[in-house]
Amino acid sequence: GDESLTGRISYVELTQVGQAFQLGRYPIHFHMIGTVHNSYIKGNAIHHTYNRACTIHGVHYLTLQDNVAYETMGHTFFIEDAIETKNLLQNNLAVKTKRSWSLLNTDQTPASFWITNPDNQFIGNHAAGSDRYGFWFDLQTHPTGPSFDPNICPEYGHLGEFTGNVAHSNGRYGLRLFHRFTPVSNPCAALAGGKFNDREQPDPIVNVPEVTHFRNFLAYKNMRTGVIAEELGAVKFHNIRTADNVISGVEFGITAAGPWLTSSDDYHLQDALIVGASENIDPEILTFEESGDTCGVKGARTEKMRIKDTIFANFNYDSKWGAIST
Repeated sequence: GDESLTGRISYVELTQVGQAFQLGRYPIHFHMIGTVHNSYIKGNAIHHTYNRACTIHGVHYLTLQDNVAYETMGHTFFIEDAIETKNLLQNNLAVKTKRSWSLLNTDQTPASFWITNPDNQFIGNHAAGSDRYGFWFDLQTHPTGPSFDPNICPEYGHLGEFTGNVAHSNGRYGLRLFHRFTPVSNPCAALAGGKFNDREQPDPIVNVPEVTHFRNFLAYKNMRTGVIAEELGAVKFHNIRTADNVISGVEFGITAAGPWLTSSDDYHLQDALIVGASENIDPEILTFEESGDTCGVKGARTEKMRIKDTIFANFNYDSKWGAIST
């Protein structure tokens, strides 16, 4: 139960650990303890594993800081059931997250940071060389497994913090938000019908949008896109920097217009630097078969997507390249 124990793991090397095909057999696993304010995982080296690096399961207020994970199978830093909140992941490095066919289906397209509930803090982490994704917000409708609770709704929940993270050289995306992230004041309140449909915003009498910020993210040399979001509510990206990504720097699928976009100060992307081809671009990126239509921002399928104070540079390598595409 809450605060029933304290676990502190620091400056330990773990290698050839984690058992494939075995649920719960991870190198480091905090399991169903509840709140653990005094516990932490700090400064550890975790490498050549067969089943993740660190798993957070049914835990709140845990600190993961200054850890290095290298060549791990499946999602590396793993937030399991979508019940987990208020955990701090800071200054961790994940390198070469590898695909696995012995864990979850999603481990076949793994992320260095697999995030099922947004109400956690991600500050200054680096994800490099994953087979698929750097950071994946795979938000759930409700918590899963033994943590199921119909009164918790992560897709509409609050973001703790996402600041100063870096993703590069990943097989697909640097940062992926999928399927939906529509933060509102009362996450589990039913969306109203009529003109307040689920691709706009809930009825403000029942619920209001909660403006949410992703800040200071750097994404480069990813083999598809730096930042991709499928369906967004009142989400703003500040000071995003992307370069040398094969298909696009930033891509939005569906952007909710709704009542939060009421003034010239409201936007989805602001103060960004989007670079097509830097002087340091890898030749393989330029010759990759999907790089023929590289763009800076690939626009949403819906109306009223807003970009403000953004610089686009070096999209003149190929005549098919463009700063903005739809």
